[in-house]
Amino acid sequence: MTTDTKQLTQPTACETSWLEKVKPHLELIAALFSGVLILLGWALSKNGLETPSIVIYLASFLIGGYAKAKEGIEDTFADKELNVEMLMIFAAIGSAIIGYWTEGAILIFIFALSGALETYTMNKSHKEISALMDLQPEEALRITNGYEETVSISLLQVGDLILVKPGERIPSDGKITDGRTNIDEAAITGESIPVSKSLDDEVFAGTVNLRGTITVEITKPANETLFQKIITLVQSAQSEKSPSQLFIERFEGTYVKIVLTVVALMLFVPHFVLGWSWTETFYRAMILLVVASPCALVASIMPATLSAISNGARHGILFKGGIHLENLGNLRAIALDKTGTLTKGKPEVTDVIIREDLNEEDFLFHIASVENYSNHPLATSIVRYAKTKLAKDIIKPDNMEDISGNGVQAYFSGVLWQVGKADFVGRSEAEQFQNGIALTLAEQGKTIVYARDNQGIAGILTLKDVVREETITAIEALKNEGIHTVMLTGDGEKTAKAIASESHIDAYIAECLPETKVTEVKKLKEQYGTVAMVGDGINDAPALATASVGIAMGEGTDVALETADVVLMKNDLPRIAEAVRLSKKMNRIIKQNVVFSISVIMVLIASNFLQFLDLPYGVIGHEGSTILVILNSLRLLKN
Repeated sequence: MTTDTKQLTQPTACETSWLEKVKPHLELIAALFSGVLILLGWALSKNGLETPSIVIYLASFLIGGYAKAKEGIEDTFADKELNVEMLMIFAAIGSAIIGYWTEGAILIFIFALSGALETYTMNKSHKEISALMDLQPEEALRITNGYEETVSISLLQVGDLILVKPGERIPSDGKITDGRTNIDEAAITGESIPVSKSLDDEVFAGTVNLRGTITVEITKPANETLFQKIITLVQSAQSEKSPSQLFIERFEGTYVKIVLTVVALMLFVPHFVLGWSWTETFYRAMILLVVASPCALVASIMPATLSAISNGARHGILFKGGIHLENLGNLRAIALDKTGTLTKGKPEVTDVIIREDLNEEDFLFHIASVENYSNHPLATSIVRYAKTKLAKDIIKPDNMEDISGNGVQAYFSGVLWQVGKADFVGRSEAEQFQNGIALTLAEQGKTIVYARDNQGIAGILTLKDVVREETITAIEALKNEGIHTVMLTGDGEKTAKAIASESHIDAYIAECLPETKVTEVKKLKEQYGTVAMVGDGINDAPALATASVGIAMGEGTDVALETADVVLMKNDLPRIAEAVRLSKKMNRIIKQNVVFSISVIMVLIASNFLQFLDLPYGVIGHEGSTILVILNSLRLLKN
């Protein structure tokens, strides 16, 4: 019997699911239902049923106005200051007192409808957070002393080993200790192509293991993962208000007091000074209370800001607050780090030039075999390139020796091969190779690696940190927005000049230390005003903090991500120009909203004093302008 009662009183999973779906729309449902009651009340009053119609109107007041009235009263007590919601409550009550039940109910209905639209905007802006949260697993399969156990991700600690099977999401950041697979990292980088991962490769929470079973060692607690940082960034952006919004909120309290003071005077002054009747005086005071309320003005900024932040988050542009989004629209100059920002950050072989008596495959075979056992950063790039060109496997040479700071040497069947700098293989002969072609290539910002065998200089390879495919498009897009572009790099003059020319950058500063970058950003701020800095490394963090807006590449270091004001999750440079355009559009829409709302208020107030504005039209004009302002802001949700 007890069990049956429990089953009857507790909601089923289906009912709970239905309630969860309906809950976000309750405010809109209440507003629409109050509208239906208004129509019913109006129909009853037209048929002479005044008392029933008043009861229906009262129900409309309570149902439609409950949410906004509750919000207004709570905020008034919390802030100890009157607000727009309280003005609407007073106006609706005043309308009912003088017998304008229909108009008062319509006022509540439209005010509730505009409130529902604001809530819709808020829900829309939080949608990205909900979608992200859904991507994070709640449990993980932990391996302890050879045994597998399912645990909550909150219990995972750095150093724990977890098993991730094909099709499962990775629960926390870590590195692979066993197995190889392909990972879908779209949730983090936005890149749709799966990334191949094997031993010691990093994996991130929220990404999907597509192919093989892997063992992952946890390297970060669940609350410090890159995935969690993305969620925190969006949440903080939605809660932080722009300067314009803060001004409007400060202005609102003062304005409400002024309106109530003027309305109080209007209740008496026109009767004694202008000879209006008491009914007319009270009627006009109530209209003033309605039309002078700054509802549209208050709704001019926040829905627009939230919509823009939501749009940006959906396209991989994370703003840490409305102030940074607003500032981007005023950008006049932008400084960009070179390595990893304008370029790929990894040197690639661009030229292979060999002696006439050699063939390229044989040359690359010897070079790659030597470099395969070197720990120099360029060696990896050379070996990777050679493997794409060779039909046979590279071998381990004899007597391999790594001469620090100069190069590598080894023997092949008794023949000594040397790979490295010009001084290592013989500068004079190296500079004369192929009529001094190496000097010409160096002018293009390329790094030269020389190779020598027993017959002299065998050939040269050139390497370059290649400019990203999208860099030129991104720089041209910024120029089209009227933004001056500057490259800041620690590279030498020749390399900096070559990369700047290839990237179409307006200006460049070479041989920059972290403190030099800060100094240059300060100079740009003095010259241009609002300046952005784009970077991805620890050495960029001071400059990111100094700039008006710091922009970090999503694949950058944790320090850069934490210091920056905007994060490009997809490492996609053209997104910067998109962010600027989004900011300009937001600022433009906010200006439209402010000018429109103030104009409507002024026209309605003037019409009321001239006595040709009736309450129904005052309600429709005032509340209609609020709805139009919010709808205008929602345009920012579009791509």
